[in-house]
Amino acid sequence: MVDFETLSCCLPLFFFGGVFFLLSGFIRVIYDYQKGLVLTLGKYSGLRNSGLQVIIPLYQQMSVVDLRIQTIDIPKQEVLSKDNVSVFINAVVYFKIVNPEIAIFNVQDYRSAVYQHGQTAIRDVVGSRTLDQLLTDSKSIAQSISEIVDKHAKEWGVDIIGIKIQDIGLPGTMKKAMARQAQAEREKRASIIISEGESMAAEKLAAAAQILSASPGALHLRTLQMISSVAADKTNIMNFILPIDGVQVSDDKKAEDKKTDNKTIESKKKK
Repeated sequence: MVDFETLSCCLPLFFFGGVFFLLSGFIRVIYDYQKGLVLTLGKYSGLRNSGLQVIIPLYQQMSVVDLRIQTIDIPKQEVLSKDNVSVFINAVVYFKIVNPEIAIFNVQDYRSAVYQHGQTAIRDVVGSRTLDQLLTDSKSIAQSISEIVDKHAKEWGVDIIGIKIQDIGLPGTMKKAMARQAQAEREKRASIIISEGESMAAEKLAAAAQILSASPGALHLRTLQMISSVAADKTNIMNFILPIDGVQVSDDKKAEDKKTDNKTIESKKKK
């Protein structure tokens, strides 16, 4: 038998549940960053702004479009560059809906359309660039991709804010080759710097030699200064090197003294 007391207690619950279900079908809330497109029996009947909106279930349908900037991540994909080098590129697409009617009625899924077109544009642009251009001029490449995608996205009511290339990956063999090239370039610059330093040092030494040769006794003074600086450390063993000029001067002096002695002896013998 039916328990009328239990049924009478459940009737308010069923009533309020039915009312809530009907109201949820009638009433829709649209936020400030959204627009609502209403279809009445399959025909477009108007655009609803933010606020509390009422629609008739089974008679009307509403599609809500988000007008904020949205992002689509294009995962890493392998692309062949102009000089036949395989690179791995991933990017991010920033876009927003500027025309909700076109975004809903002219394309089935605008997010999928932007994603697929972005992938194709990346392959086309990267395939027309060399590896050096990809590594040194990624900003202009991203700009070219953005212009290509934006040209077609306007037909879908979508405005492409920008496309950013996140990463450009290279195969392991190419990384090793580029590392060897960079090392060779650094060694080349080091050799040039060393040779330039040797050339400058030679010029300075030549100038110093001219100054020393122009001043009599300057070389001896320089030698004495060097000996004094070396002798400051008592642990050093010092070998004194007599300049050739000094040897020649002493030899010439001995020869002159010998000639003088010989002349004195000959004069004495004559007497």
